[in-house]
This record gives sequence, C-alpha cells and structure tokens, in this order.
Amino acid sequence: MEIPKHVAIILDGNGRWAKAKGLPRNAGHVQGAKVVEDMCEITWNMGIEYFTVYAFSTENWSRPDDEVKALMKLLRNYMVNAKKRANKNNMCVRVIGDKTGLDPDLQESIADLEEATSQNTGLHFQIAINYGGRDEIRRAVGKIAADVASGKVEADKITADMIDNNLDTAGLPDPDLLIRTCGEQRISNFLLWQLAYTEFYFCDVAWPDFNKDELTKAIEAYNTRNRKFGGLKEETK
Repeated sequence: MEIPKHVAIILDGNGRWAKAKGLPRNAGHVQGAKVVEDMCEITWNMGIEYFTVYAFSTENWSRPDDEVKALMKLLRNYMVNAKKRANKNNMCVRVIGDKTGLDPDLQESIADLEEATSQNTGLHFQIAINYGGRDEIRRAVGKIAADVASGKVEADKITADMIDNNLDTAGLPDPDLLIRTCGEQRISNFLLWQLAYTEFYFCDVAWPDFNKDELTKAIEAYNTRNRKFGGLKEETK
C-alpha cells in the first residue's frame, strides 16, 4: 500500500460528539486535541512525513465567546508542553494562518515553538490557526503587490511559484490526501491553493473518535484512485 507523503485533515465533529454524549462542547474540543496528539505519532509510524490539521479558522471567531475562549485556553495549554514533546519526538512544528490576529502571548509561544523545533527531522506537523484559504491568498498577493510597487518584481513576471512561495505553506509539499471527518463534504476555505491535485476522503466518524483504523481506511481509499500525471504521478501499468 502506497502511503501519502502529506495528509491534511479538517477536524470536524468535536461539538456534535460532545452533544451526543450529553457533554459541553468544550469536552469535545479537549478530546479532539488528545486525538491530534495521538495521530502525530500514528501518522509518522505509518510513513507519513507531513501532517496538517485545521484547528481554528478565520470564521471560527464568530462562534460563541465562551467557546472561542475555551479554544484559546486549549491552545495555550497545548503550548505549555508542546516544545518538550515535539523535541522528544523529533517533530518539526509550524503554525499556518494569520498569527498577528492572536494574542501577543500566543504569538510569542508559537514563535518559540517553531524556532525550537525547526531543525527536527521527524514528522512535519502544521497547525492551521486563525487560518482561511482566501485570507492566505490575499496576504500572499499583498506581499507580491508590495514587491511590484517597489520595483523588485515586474507585474508580468509573476509566476505560480512566486505565489506558492509567499503562502503560509511555503517550502511544504502540497497535500496528497485531504480527510474531513463527521460527514460534511466541503473544504471550508482550507488550503484552497494547495489542494489543486489533492485526493479527498470524507468519513462519518467525528474527529474525537478518529483513530488509526479510520486513517487506514482513508489511505486504502486513496490507493484506489487513478492518479494520472498533471503534477501527479503517472498511472501504474
């Protein structure tokens, strides 16, 4: 079985999982965070090199204030031990999204984590926080526009690679496989540029119940796809 190099996941269903169990929504987010930690080890052991999760979107700020505060608290709690855990597991951690929209203490913690793990050679783990695909492209275009205005770049010389190199994911391979949990079948403004040739897999399992068996099912489905050349591998004959 061929293992995809880069797997991205939209972590959906935390709130519905909690509601079904008669628990507050935050209980679902707490359990979902534990699953993320488990999946970092599972993905690496399966041979996946890059693992990207959609943790908090630009649209999530519109959720009830108490839920947003709980999510930010969960993120702060993660940051407390993240550097030690990542270095122990040789994991390189990167946060994508507009970090300027986060509180200063979180920005500082993220910068410290990224710097401390930047030379690690194990799993490359990307966490999308305050992330939106359209916003990411807008920010990339803004950087290029500034270079055009300053004369560093000619407008008619802008290339796809130039855009790619100004995205939050610069230097990372595009995802081979996108998974979305809990039955929804849309990408919700996630990695709009990067998913151009990605295979999609949707499952009914809520994220807090996602495990190695569910990931294996997704990879098995990925292996049934006829991926012809177009930025992708040629069909095996």
